[in-house]
Amino acid sequence: MKIFLMILLAIDMVAVVVVMLVGALGMANSNRDPRTSNKLMRARVALQGVAIGLVVLLMLTSR
Repeated sequence: MKIFLMILLAIDMVAVVVVMLVGALGMANSNRDPRTSNKLMRARVALQGVAIGLVVLLMLTSR
């Protein structure tokens, strides 16, 4: 169970970094759509929430 949660956490952390990079590159684009930036920000916050939840689960399972 612990290994499975660690793998999920690693995948989630990579997803957060990818969303952050896509958002940063989108901001560099001169003809960007603000709605896309907003969707990416919401996705990043959701993924970070999932990461926090996984860390909490890992802490609870390691007791």
